[in-house]
Amino acid sequence: MRGPAGFLLCLLLLLAPHCTEVASQDVQPDPKTPCANWMGGAPGYPGHNGLPGRDGKDGQDGLKGEKGETGMQGPKGEQGEIGIPGHEGPRGFPGYPGQKGEKGEGAFVHRSAFSVGLTERAPHPNVPIRFSKIFYNEQSHYDASTGKFLCNIPGTYYFAYHLTVYLSDVKVSLYKKDKAVIFTYDQFQNNNVDQASGSVLLHLSAGDEVWLQVYGEGDNNGVYADNINDSTFMGFLLYPDPDVH
Repeated sequence: MRGPAGFLLCLLLLLAPHCTEVASQDVQPDPKTPCANWMGGAPGYPGHNGLPGRDGKDGQDGLKGEKGETGMQGPKGEQGEIGIPGHEGPRGFPGYPGQKGEKGEGAFVHRSAFSVGLTERAPHPNVPIRFSKIFYNEQSHYDASTGKFLCNIPGTYYFAYHLTVYLSDVKVSLYKKDKAVIFTYDQFQNNNVDQASGSVLLHLSAGDEVWLQVYGEGDNNGVYADNINDSTFMGFLLYPDPDVH
């Protein structure tokens, strides 16, 4: 080949080894490119995002965090239904005896009682029989000079009498406030000694009087007493009225 074309081909052949030597001294080209950097193509566009990878394994639990502050108290709930009673528990051991308490004050006891006997024969009729033999009269509520019991404590009383009958019939009555309450009659039998008795419960107010007397005329006053025969009259308070203190 002659002319300009042949001259250009010769020039390129001469320059090629020089170009290769210079390129070897500079930065090595990308293996994917056939020549030096200045001979590479334009950068390509970024590729599309790939598909998400699979979830990895769960990691280990971390350290326990600090306790948080107490929250606000919530509203009170409605009361629930009463549950079924549980089984009775085992019986416990006896406890130790407690200390002895202080001595209390004794309650006041109302007392009123008497028991008397006859010392004279054939008492006068229609007047209180004076029983002057005193068996018991601690409160002095019976008056031997009049033969009458005087109520000092309002309440319920029991009265009784046991009379020896001798020489004539006996008819006696127990009086309360000038009024006969009960009567007792015994007919005398010749050559015999008999007994007449009676008893009654009465409610008395303070100031009421109770006594025993021969009822009727003198032919019914066979009440008798001597050193071996007694005629007795008695009474006592069963219980006071509730308002008595």
